[in-house]
Amino acid sequence: MTQFAALWRDPAIRLVILCLLLLGVLNSSIYPYQSLIGLTVAGLTETQFSAVLIMASCVAVSASVLLGMLADRRAARRRIAIGTALVATMGVSLMLLAPGPVVMVLAHGLLFPIASSLYGQFFALARLARAEEGAARATTLGSIRSAMSLSFLGMLVMWTIAFGAGVGVMWVYATALIAALGLVVLIWRRWPHDGQTEWEDRPSGLNFREALAEMAKRRILSRVLLLGAIASAGNLYMVLVSLVFTTTPGRGTADVALYVGLVAGWEVPCMLILPRLAQHISRQTLMLAGTVVYVMHLALLPMLAASTWVWVLTVLAGIGGTAIITLPITYYQDLLPDRPGTAGALLAVQKLVSDVFAALAFALGMAFGGVESTALAGATMALLGAMGLWWADRRRVA
Repeated sequence: MTQFAALWRDPAIRLVILCLLLLGVLNSSIYPYQSLIGLTVAGLTETQFSAVLIMASCVAVSASVLLGMLADRRAARRRIAIGTALVATMGVSLMLLAPGPVVMVLAHGLLFPIASSLYGQFFALARLARAEEGAARATTLGSIRSAMSLSFLGMLVMWTIAFGAGVGVMWVYATALIAALGLVVLIWRRWPHDGQTEWEDRPSGLNFREALAEMAKRRILSRVLLLGAIASAGNLYMVLVSLVFTTTPGRGTADVALYVGLVAGWEVPCMLILPRLAQHISRQTLMLAGTVVYVMHLALLPMLAASTWVWVLTVLAGIGGTAIITLPITYYQDLLPDRPGTAGALLAVQKLVSDVFAALAFALGMAFGGVESTALAGATMALLGAMGLWWADRRRVA
């Protein structure tokens, strides 16, 4: 609590915390229910909705990389952040006004993926505002990242209760609009003006070709692939959890919401504890250990779904998931210490890689056995990624 109070007194970090809270509200309002809305409200077919998801992944990566590079090149972070928040507001407004198939494709396939680049932009600001290294920086970023998990959990609980009371699913865009407008106002009023910051933010001067060449270096690209393999376990979990519970006798959609909510709930305190461990244990070891704990939850989920022991797995998911979520943030910043915008964009590239690995594990697992085989395939893939990362960084101290 003392650490959080100290961070709260820093205007730039306080801004990032508030922005992450609002981003958590925005994401938890639109993403968990987008398949339901796309298929039942917008009238898309399953094939069309799959195409929207593929489009969204490509746009999210492209936007994050291009905007991150542009922010580093010109050091114009405030203008880019305001513009990105306005894009989110536009997408939510369109879905509220005319939720048809064309608007669904435009909002969820283009506008929201562009807005997702805000995540990396916020951490780029935090990196610039706090000239910390090692465990101190991990403590800062872990503390502020917990704000997003906290708001995600709160909204998940709120909408579970609201839907149980008969509220229509399209009302999720009402809270999303409030969050998007809040981001616009907050960034407009509180984000430091470009060129007038208390810290040095020198333009990199690199053009897009030079910046892309820097990202494509083997030491960077290989780490993104390995971290993507690790993160694919989380992607696969989000795909499997509903399939597991809805096909298990005695379980249903309420169990899905409860399980996901408990996992998110455990992540919040774990994000505050993990930085303390980082003071004594290397980041590579924490990542490997976190992956081992997380894949235990993934592999055991289909096996224990009918048992009361399944709820113990939420603790494993919260502990392991914390390492998978938070540690890559500082990892990429160390890979590109002078390019905070591009380093933040690598999180989006990792997301695309993890989507591909998760899809591969799902296809292989379902073809050879079912959800149990799929979970084991995903667990194996993540473990191989974690061991590869540990081996690649075995001589580094982090």
